[in-house]
Amino acid sequence: MSKPILTLTLNPSVDISYPLTHLELGTVNRVSNTRKTAGGKGLNVARVIAQLGQKVAGSGFLGGDLGNFIAKKLSGDNIENWFMHISGETRNCIAILHDDGKQTEILESGPKITETEADDFLDHLEKYLDQIDLMTISGSLPKGLPTDFYSQLIELADKHSVQTLLDSSGEPLIRSLSSLHRPYLIKPNQDEIEQIAGKKINDLDQLKTILLETPLLASIPWVVVSLGKDGAIAKVGMNLFYAKIPKIEAVNPVGSGDSTVAGLAYALNRNADVENVLKTAMTTGILNTLNQKTGCIDISLFEHYYSQIVIKKIN
Repeated sequence: MSKPILTLTLNPSVDISYPLTHLELGTVNRVSNTRKTAGGKGLNVARVIAQLGQKVAGSGFLGGDLGNFIAKKLSGDNIENWFMHISGETRNCIAILHDDGKQTEILESGPKITETEADDFLDHLEKYLDQIDLMTISGSLPKGLPTDFYSQLIELADKHSVQTLLDSSGEPLIRSLSSLHRPYLIKPNQDEIEQIAGKKINDLDQLKTILLETPLLASIPWVVVSLGKDGAIAKVGMNLFYAKIPKIEAVNPVGSGDSTVAGLAYALNRNADVENVLKTAMTTGILNTLNQKTGCIDISLFEHYYSQIVIKKIN
């Protein structure tokens, strides 16, 4: 069996869902059906990898009673706990679902990581890197960490010949692409590609040119750009591939990007070929979209949708 995959969530949360028929401001709203889950993009990735039958571990920073809550949830989701405990308290993120599909979110910023805790985490992580071949890094950096912290993690992974898949944005993404130690794969959306390239993308031909000619992207072995309902474009080396997906009726698109990362990680960890990697990733993304729960797939539907995805080389 292949080695476990490690997913990093440096700023996890307890995700609380409050469904209401109607949200009334300035008064009491009573909720009878509350759902609390271990949240964060990397933990969504980990849950889907576990549902694919692959051994997976999660790591990052956990603190206080909310951190303990997440730690308890991990075992129920078949995720090994490689998290490091810190002095601060892990955050809550609240989603109020109301008034025929509206969603109002209240997101805590989370704990501030001290310089000592940041250094300790690098030592903590290194203890596990010889046990894995592949690591995913997802989401935003918590307060207190420098914008090049993902670059430091990737450098550490390179030292142990561990491939890294990075799904982030903003300055941490740019710093990682500009570093001597770059991720093996990134999964930007169109807005993030525009930020990297410094220009607007108006059509598919322009996107193809940017993927091949932008220096920060050309040096990354895998760049997978989601096109939503239109599938995805991937640059693998200097080859471009288009992934066409079937039409579906979306139930819950939240977390589908994380589920796509899970499929990429799962297939790459098995040394699959390009077609298999992309078809697996598109399938896990679709299956999440068809599920009410975020970061959750019905594995019994996998082959049905996998067989409908078409991968075509376009350069």
